[in-house]
Amino acid sequence: MSPERYLALLEDLHEHGHHPSVYLWGGEPTMYPGWLDIVERSTALKMPTSIVTNATRLLPAVDRLAAAPLFLLQISIDGHSAETHNAARPSAAGGDNYKVIQEALSAVQEAKRAHGTKLPLVAALTTISSANVDHLVDIYEAYKDRVDLFVYYLSWWIDEDSAKAHDEDFSRRFGFTPKLHWGWVGDWTIKDHETLSTQLKEVLRRSRSSWHNPPVNVIPNITELTDLRQYYTDHQANFGYDQCISIYQAVELDSNGDMSPCRDYHDYIVGNVKEHTITELWNSEAYRRFRASLYTEGLMPSCTRCCGLMGY
Repeated sequence: MSPERYLALLEDLHEHGHHPSVYLWGGEPTMYPGWLDIVERSTALKMPTSIVTNATRLLPAVDRLAAAPLFLLQISIDGHSAETHNAARPSAAGGDNYKVIQEALSAVQEAKRAHGTKLPLVAALTTISSANVDHLVDIYEAYKDRVDLFVYYLSWWIDEDSAKAHDEDFSRRFGFTPKLHWGWVGDWTIKDHETLSTQLKEVLRRSRSSWHNPPVNVIPNITELTDLRQYYTDHQANFGYDQCISIYQAVELDSNGDMSPCRDYHDYIVGNVKEHTITELWNSEAYRRFRASLYTEGLMPSCTRCCGLMGY
């Protein structure tokens, strides 16, 4: 997709009276040429815009982000120290992503002061892993003076039984076998549930101990030991998240222009925005069919661990 086509899609939405939130993610969205043009144009069109990044190439962009202003800057932070963060999020060619983040956070603060704005809001996004489960409180303490909001993800995962069941259910509904959910099958889930529960409860306690402390959002919002153990061992448990609403409120655009109603598993494609606009595809027959299936038949097996269901 060219940057010019993205800008044309934004203009079309604006002309039809739509002012959605715009969310850039990846991969690493700052590696895409024209990403700043997209941020600036969507913001100018009164579309609140956010980005999630590992801070690559962020440093030279902070002035434009504060001037726009970008609404929400989400930075992936997986450790309180270089050792922990870089172990959880290694950089190509042995780079030091921890250092990149420190420099970017300082630059963002300075740019906001220079432009007299409180935007962008800065959120720390922490994906909980075996590398950092002992340090969730340390992450909060290390960044609470530079971050406006903390988000802790329990991490998404699928077991092989659910993946196979999803193959069958999806194929029955839509006539072809999906593939992308198999990439979420793995053994990276947390085993020390007691430590995780203790860490999450303490992070929440500290965030609530003072009005000056930034808030914490745990996704999905479970912290009790029994619930956490079930979350990481029973893929069928949904903890009350039994209806997908993102299919009625959000679209996903892949880098090749394919548009999907599904937040994390983009096998079902409703069309391509190189040939059509989002406005044209939003209520297309293919889109309505997908919504109708989830509304009448309920969730599919892979859905119980999905950002669109539990984190949207």
